[in-house]
Amino acid sequence: MYEFTQDCLTGIDQIDEEHRKLFSLINEAVELPKEARTSQTVKNILEHLSDYAVNHFAHEEAYMEAQNDPELPLQKKEHQAFADHVKLLEKQPLTGENASAMLDEILTYLVRWLYRHILSSDMMIGKLEAKEDEDPFAFTDKYKTGIEMVDEEHKKLFEIIRETNDVINTEFVHDKYDEIMRLLAELKNYTEIHFSDEENLMEEIGYPGLEAQRMAHESFVEKLVTIDLEELDEIDDNQQEYLLHLIDFLLGWLVNHIIGMDKKIADYMAKMHS
Repeated sequence: MYEFTQDCLTGIDQIDEEHRKLFSLINEAVELPKEARTSQTVKNILEHLSDYAVNHFAHEEAYMEAQNDPELPLQKKEHQAFADHVKLLEKQPLTGENASAMLDEILTYLVRWLYRHILSSDMMIGKLEAKEDEDPFAFTDKYKTGIEMVDEEHKKLFEIIRETNDVINTEFVHDKYDEIMRLLAELKNYTEIHFSDEENLMEEIGYPGLEAQRMAHESFVEKLVTIDLEELDEIDDNQQEYLLHLIDFLLGWLVNHIIGMDKKIADYMAKMHS
């Protein structure tokens, strides 16, 4: 059974309800006895899951479009990649012998993708705009968890992102591109160190949200790894916009992850000692 946890809530009712429904459909398929997993039954389940997911993506994209959400192009890209992968799986021949194995394969892929997508991309819906009177790169008290190691490492991440933003906004620097690449590499490396430290802490205290945190961490690192700055050569007219949008995403994800997930670690530790 796969649990739709509090960590998966975006705060947008329709999206959260549709995510719950997807988890419910997946669990129904997981619980289907092997003897009932005939070729036709498995085919029907896969079609139903795929259709529901595609409809959900359409609703999600419509919501984002109405909100002028800057993450919409990325969401569309991820949704399309998911749909394409499921279509490839569905094209594999279904027989009585492999129907159950095929169902398990698709359910495993769907759950892993869904958890990661919710925890990294969907959590960002509607959350990338900072208040005008705030310094978005300031590590203020509202981001502090009260766990010294975690807070110090979060502060360092804010500093690297601020430095990257400063370089992006600096004009007439001949090695600007190289410096941005260096800072993004530093961000990736330090992020991996921080996530490892944080996960070790959660493991030590028996934190129940560890697996969800791991998936969120893996998704963010994957995004850092797949940032294709080589594309800048092909988008000369929009390089600045591309890079500023990238900074918005990195900072927005970090802020949302700290407030939505990391602070719960501190809450759990407080309950342990109460």
